[in-house]
Amino acid sequence: MTIDLTSTTTGAIRDALTRERQRLGGQTTGMVLNLIIVTDEGGQYDAVRAASEAGREHPCRILGVIIRRPNADSRLDAEIHTGEAGPSQTVLLRMYGPLGQHADSVVRPLLAADTPVVTWWPGEGPACPSQEPLGVLAQRRVTDAAESAEPREALVAASRGYRQGDTDLSWTRATSWRSLLAATMDQPHGAISGGLVTAEKDNPTADLIAAWLDHCFGVPFGRDNSGGPGITEVRFTTGDGDIVLARPDGRTATLTKPGQPDRRVALHRRDSAELLTEELRRLNPDEVYGETLARLAATIGSAVPGEHQDES
Repeated sequence: MTIDLTSTTTGAIRDALTRERQRLGGQTTGMVLNLIIVTDEGGQYDAVRAASEAGREHPCRILGVIIRRPNADSRLDAEIHTGEAGPSQTVLLRMYGPLGQHADSVVRPLLAADTPVVTWWPGEGPACPSQEPLGVLAQRRVTDAAESAEPREALVAASRGYRQGDTDLSWTRATSWRSLLAATMDQPHGAISGGLVTAEKDNPTADLIAAWLDHCFGVPFGRDNSGGPGITEVRFTTGDGDIVLARPDGRTATLTKPGQPDRRVALHRRDSAELLTEELRRLNPDEVYGETLARLAATIGSAVPGEHQDES
């Protein structure tokens, strides 16, 4: 069911949510968290759809914040969706004029009580999410450097503004790669002298994986460019020969180790809903992400050492 409220107030929105819960027979909200989405009109549909899919595993109150026409008179419009896509509730808040500068004061009364808060910027996010008014409300703050015009610079800026509770979907995209690489390198191998991560140009996940490997093994891992999709290869240089995990098609990877037959493993690229679902499973600080950001900032400068600028 969809309810449209024009020139409304937070009190009227809360009353509408309560009436809908009672209509659906719910005595309690059943929400396990609040998800604030800071977006624009062009990006709200995809972001809310991804959040609704994630809400099937994590029932949540989704509050989409859309700032419109800052020079207009202050006005709040709301679009409420309940009972359509699983157990979550969705409220799109369109704020006009000066009201948009105080979005946190509008959102705070609408949060489901006694449940964690996650704030997600699906587009280009702030350099220091913890200092944003809607970030202050949250225990977990999610950005996506891949949506920035300069993804690598966005990660360096994120390292300067990092606080516990910050994370980025570029790091979430690395989870499958990191799990497979860690399992591979847990097996006996020769001494590692370096390595190379190859991916599409300006791929922030590849930059993070290179920094993570550099931090784990204490040897330099460079970056090279390919035609994609996404990350296409991670190569370890060892005393016994190269260990290579190659994924040219975005779906299946081939692991090559010296003296062993090649092995194929599933390694598909995940969409926003899958990434967000993973992030909502873990609301505690991600210390490894913080350490990797710091390593990246320490080594990257204006370019990653050892990177080849021409695309292969």
